[in-house]
Amino acid sequence: MQEPEEKKIALELLETEQAYVNRLHLLDQIFYTELMKEAKNGKTIPEEVVKMIFSNISSIYQFHSKFFLPELQKRMEDWSCNPRIGDVIQKLAPFLKMYGEYIKNFDKAVELVTVWSEKSPPFQELIADIQKRKVCANLTLQHHMLEPVQRIPRYELLLKDYVQKLPPESPDRDDAEKALEMIFMVAKHSNAAIAEMERLQNLWVVYQRLGLEDDIVDPSNELIKEGPIQKISTRNNSTSEKYLFLFNNMLLYCVPRVIQVGAEFQVHLRINVDSMKVRELNDAQFPNTFLVSGKQRTLELQAR
Repeated sequence: MQEPEEKKIALELLETEQAYVNRLHLLDQIFYTELMKEAKNGKTIPEEVVKMIFSNISSIYQFHSKFFLPELQKRMEDWSCNPRIGDVIQKLAPFLKMYGEYIKNFDKAVELVTVWSEKSPPFQELIADIQKRKVCANLTLQHHMLEPVQRIPRYELLLKDYVQKLPPESPDRDDAEKALEMIFMVAKHSNAAIAEMERLQNLWVVYQRLGLEDDIVDPSNELIKEGPIQKISTRNNSTSEKYLFLFNNMLLYCVPRVIQVGAEFQVHLRINVDSMKVRELNDAQFPNTFLVSGKQRTLELQAR
């Protein structure tokens, strides 16, 4: 008898979950535990750094090894009398939101491994020693750290396949479709977490270039566009190089600093967007010019 397609996929889910739990065990019980021991004893790396590298991997490991894997194993043993996994995955889905923290922290964590490997030879030696062990399968710590980031998309693909292969009359259809929807929402949630992290990182870089002026630094701001611009002086018919940052709530009119120590620009003027007017000009001498006027003052500017 040929195994039904949906059972093959359910078995693949179980097998990949088993391998995944082994990988989480390696990250949490070996890398994290041994590096933490080294941090406490040898003081070669601060405990805080080790915690930042591994984020909430312990919670993720506990959840998969103590709950999800045993539930799946039990279900697959009973497959002949209860051929379904949709309800088990529905129980799993809400807990996957804890991946948001791990994923958001991932780039920073990988960067910390690189920085501290250069800074602390004992740290690098310990990692190299663990990587030589059979359990690491010739792969680096960074490679293993990527596994949780890739796990939710993997669930989504397997479950999509499972739902497609289910016969229309299957008792698992409703549960499996609902489970797929929940996993899809979690995947969206972690993508949103990454996008938000990137937005804040980019915003912070812009604030540093502006010299971290107190009244400008606000995490809710959104940078829409930035770029060089020419300021037209009508008095002597000349132009000078300036720079604009357009946020959702304000336009910053800046002057590039000649000596770029610290900040790259000096903010000369800010115009609030809600009272700002922009008008194109037809000037034969200066093409691509426009007027920007706010409560404070009006600027005549020329784009490239």
